[in-house]
Amino acid sequence: MAKIEEKMEYEFRNPKYLQLALTHSSYANSNAGGLQHNERLEFLGDSILSVVVTDYLFTNFPDSDEGELTKLRASLVCEKSLYSFALKVGLNEHIKVNRKELCKNPSVLADAFEALIAAVYLDSGMNEAKKFILRFVEPALTSGDQAAFVDYKTFLQEITQQNPKEKLEYFLVGKSGPAHNRKFTINVRSGTKKTVLGTGMANRKKEAEQKAAKEALKSMGYDRKSLLADGKKAKPAATPTN
Repeated sequence: MAKIEEKMEYEFRNPKYLQLALTHSSYANSNAGGLQHNERLEFLGDSILSVVVTDYLFTNFPDSDEGELTKLRASLVCEKSLYSFALKVGLNEHIKVNRKELCKNPSVLADAFEALIAAVYLDSGMNEAKKFILRFVEPALTSGDQAAFVDYKTFLQEITQQNPKEKLEYFLVGKSGPAHNRKFTINVRSGTKKTVLGTGMANRKKEAEQKAAKEALKSMGYDRKSLLADGKKAKPAATPTN
């Protein structure tokens, strides 16, 4: 407890919130006592994270348009970023799981970091939660790492929005695996015929949506390099395939 609080630069008034944030569903379900786990905290933390990051970007990037802000926010709240934040506070060393390999699972640790945000919020309110989040977000923004992130969903939206009939929708079409290591399969569809443009699978729905959008863009002739080359308007890497 003391070690993780030191890395968080935050001391809990009520340690039960930290204990709950560190309890993965696999550990809770493997105990006959029916322990609570961190999934409800994760749900709350996801919303708090989105609000704090959105407010920060809106305030500190006044010259950026909606599309740029959306891409930047997506790069900060994606699984890859949350996983790196989780490692910085040592969640991989302290999370309670029923199998050791889960301590290294990016999805498990990303979710636990969101649960940790909610734990701080419940313990001390929004101001402290905001301080905690920005300890990680601000350095990430200045590190340059976000420049390598591609928000495929936004790019796909920009490319297809010129045709009103090509309204994009993301559908959950499948779930597999045990509760502690669930895989989500998502289709991105477009148009009145609900044509499937791409399919993605990942441990988190948001990541699966990104993968589905990436597949859709690839089928249209766009690649990662061409999308990174122009942050405002994607350009095809080659002649789109039929």
